[in-house]
Amino acid sequence: MTTILHGATEAPTVSVIIPTWNAAWCIRRAIDSVFAQAYRDFELIVVDDGSTDDTAVVLGTYGGQLKVVTKSNGGMSSARNAGIREARGHYLAFLDADDRWLPYKLARQVAMLDRHPDLAFCAAVATFEDLQGRTLGEWRGARGQPADVAEVFENHAAVAGGASAVLARRDLVARLGGFDETLAGAEDTDLWIRLAAHGGFVCIDEPLVVVLRRPDSVSRNFEAMRRGALTMIGKNRNLLPEHLRDAFWRKVYAGTLCDYAKWAYRDGRRGAALRDVLTALWVSPLERGRLAISLALAMLARQRI
Repeated sequence: MTTILHGATEAPTVSVIIPTWNAAWCIRRAIDSVFAQAYRDFELIVVDDGSTDDTAVVLGTYGGQLKVVTKSNGGMSSARNAGIREARGHYLAFLDADDRWLPYKLARQVAMLDRHPDLAFCAAVATFEDLQGRTLGEWRGARGQPADVAEVFENHAAVAGGASAVLARRDLVARLGGFDETLAGAEDTDLWIRLAAHGGFVCIDEPLVVVLRRPDSVSRNFEAMRRGALTMIGKNRNLLPEHLRDAFWRKVYAGTLCDYAKWAYRDGRRGAALRDVLTALWVSPLERGRLAISLALAMLARQRI
């Protein structure tokens, strides 16, 4: 099989979508990792989300090997959705501009979804690297075992590698409306939960993705991320099996409050942190009570968390 180039009439098996914004410094590495794939039946769509650097110049060097979608800046979810609308493949693969794939990423994942039509999507183990190329660790996720919506709902890290590791069925993603552009920081998990509610999920237990960790790669807008995460958990409550919509859901909601309370406390916002742990105690006293109380006591004693 050959790479599907922009302008080809035959639909590819995989549509690869790379959203990019001011990524001239790294986009070539991501693109080259796609073209280095052992699996060749794909099209590559790069969405330039209003870049003001030399991203367009770099993309222009690839000629007809890829399709470039240019739009005004609207954020990661908006860019991914623009790519989804252009996609013709049976499967969708997402790659962030500062990440890269190892050569058998698509081959392993296409084989997995082809063999298991009950799966809605899959991910793979990711390796973390810093700007100097040093390995920082691994994100192993669900360790090769099939997972359902409840596991993805409770353990967001089950989808190892984030969006750069996911291969999903395009028709299902399109039917679900793609990424929710109203969320901030939780739009990836939101889609994974909605997909898992319509089919299984598995994380291939093999390192196939390299995720870049850099000082400015994690948003410091914790309040927006907190609102997005709590909204995401609330809006998807009805996707859980009915018997998990009460105590289990409360446990997940309270656990998320505790997570953001720790981040708020480390940022010096002790009042906001205490409010969240006390809310978590009220929401889930049996499942998260001990955690919430221990966090509250540590915060009041000004201990390191």
